[in-house]
Amino acid sequence: MTRLAGARPRAIADVASGSLHAVVEIETTPERLFAALTSREVVEWWGQEGVYRTTAFRADLRVGGSWRSDGVGADGAPFFVEGEYLAVEAPRRVSFTWRPSWHPGHATTVHYRLDPIDGGTRLTLRHEGFTSDVICEGHAQGWARIFGWLAAHAGARAANAPAYFLIRLLPPRPTFMQTMTSAERDVMRDHVGYWTQLLGEGAAVAFGPVADPSGGWGVSVVEVEHPNEVNGLIANDPAKRSGLGFQYEVLPMLRAIVRPR
Repeated sequence: MTRLAGARPRAIADVASGSLHAVVEIETTPERLFAALTSREVVEWWGQEGVYRTTAFRADLRVGGSWRSDGVGADGAPFFVEGEYLAVEAPRRVSFTWRPSWHPGHATTVHYRLDPIDGGTRLTLRHEGFTSDVICEGHAQGWARIFGWLAAHAGARAANAPAYFLIRLLPPRPTFMQTMTSAERDVMRDHVGYWTQLLGEGAAVAFGPVADPSGGWGVSVVEVEHPNEVNGLIANDPAKRSGLGFQYEVLPMLRAIVRPR
C-alpha cells in the first residue's frame, strides 16, 4: 500500500489537451471521502465566506442519474452546476458531466478516483473537455482550493483536536491604511476589540495588520473545534457587518504546529 506523502492539494492544467489534473492525500477512508463528495454533506464544506457558498446539493447517485449543486457568489448572485453520472463505483470511482450556469451550453467531464494509501486516501481528479485555455487554468486553481476545503472537512483528527485556519481581511482598497475615513477608523477600532475578545476566549491564536507593499491587509490564525465555526466568527466581525466593502479569505491549515501551552 502506498504511504501518505502529504495533504497539500496540487492541480495542473494541461491546456493543450483541454484538461486538468488535481490530487490530494487526506487522512481518512475512501468511504468517508466518497460520502463527502457525493451526498448533501457537500453543503457543509464546498465554499467559503468571501468566495462563494454552496447552499444546496442533490444527487441521484447511479449511472444516468442527475446531480445539481446550487450556491451564491461573494456578491450574493445565485449560480448552479449540474450534470449526469457516467460511472459510479463506490467508494473508489465516480464520473459525471459538469454544466455550470455561468458557461451555458458547454459540458465538461469530471472523474474522481479514490485510492487507499497508508494513513488515508489519495483523491485524484481529471477534469476534461475544456475549449478555453483561460477557463481550464482557472478551474485548476479552483480545484486546488476545493480540495483544500475538503481536506479540512474530511481529514481525520484526534478526538477533540482543534482545526486551524489562516484568515485574511482584505480592505476596500490598497491604500486603506493610509486613507481611512473616520467611519472606517471606527469600524477598525471595533474590529480590533472583537478579535481581542476572541484572543482572550482562545478562538484566535494571533491577529494583526500586514505591511504588504501592494496594499496592507489583516491576518489572523484561529483555532476551532469544527471547521463550520469559522463562518460564525467572520459573520460577527464588525468589519464584515459594516457593509463598507471588507472581504474575507479563509484558508484551512492542513497541518499546524503550535506552541505548547
